[in-house]
Amino acid sequence: MNVVVKAGTEVPDAFLNDVLSGLSRPQKAIPPHWLYDQTGSELFEQITQLPEYYVTRVEVALLEKTVAALVSDIGRGATVVEYGAGAAVKVSLLLDALEKPSAYVAIDISYGHLLEAVRGIATDYPDLSVSPVEGDFLAGAVAAELPDGGPRVGFFPGSTIGNLSDQQIHRFLTRAGSLLGHESWLLLGADLRKSSDILIPAYDDSADVTARFNKNLITRINRELSGTINIDQFAHRAIWRDDLSRIEMHLESLSDQEFSVAGQPYAMARGETIHTENSRKFTRTALQGLADRAGWRISKYVTDRQEYFALLLLTRS
Repeated sequence: MNVVVKAGTEVPDAFLNDVLSGLSRPQKAIPPHWLYDQTGSELFEQITQLPEYYVTRVEVALLEKTVAALVSDIGRGATVVEYGAGAAVKVSLLLDALEKPSAYVAIDISYGHLLEAVRGIATDYPDLSVSPVEGDFLAGAVAAELPDGGPRVGFFPGSTIGNLSDQQIHRFLTRAGSLLGHESWLLLGADLRKSSDILIPAYDDSADVTARFNKNLITRINRELSGTINIDQFAHRAIWRDDLSRIEMHLESLSDQEFSVAGQPYAMARGETIHTENSRKFTRTALQGLADRAGWRISKYVTDRQEYFALLLLTRS
């Protein structure tokens, strides 16, 4: 099997630091990538199948319809670098549309989940060099060795860009440009602004899968960081912030409570929350500005008929 396994990056210290510092803030907050341990990644895959969660369904349909035209100018033998690969479900649509891609580098923070995913890719594409790389590409540069020769294509689907602030997006796009190099490409997905009647159910589903996904962060803290948090004293909350054009996910304390993490004591009042994720909804103008400031140019831009979701092919300017 043509999988080149890279040495994993140790993340417990980063997780610990983010949790301890995040719980010490007036508005408690923990970065969203820590939602994605093995269980969290599996729960998210379940979320993508929910009837309320339109994002994956619309994006996949849009990819199937438009990806061949989007990448028609990219030459033979491309190296594909996927950021936040997860289950590596959508990348096959990109690989099929490219002319004899030569390599696939999959980057994700959940290494066990990633290895399982890339083995499937390696089986389906026996002529493709496949390299899983464990790393938090949002927090820092990822040390990935890319083969010489051929075009390089970044792939950042799923509207993960919506989890980031403008500063984080700028940092990600700049680092992606440095890794991919000049005359490279970046295909990314972005969720667009729409009615809160559509957005709220997508992040607070009737089957409570998203609630389990959010609350799994508490389970992970208790397991990995010697936490004593009572998961039953927290509830999942999804809030639409029209002024910031984003859905916010929170864990709300249902009582006045005390707990510890790695021996560090904390207290939360009833109604106080831990902010766990933002999911921003963009306009084309906003996306254009973010790309321009990081040295990228929108080469192609497509949406579905309802304009729920956009795919952007960026080039280095």
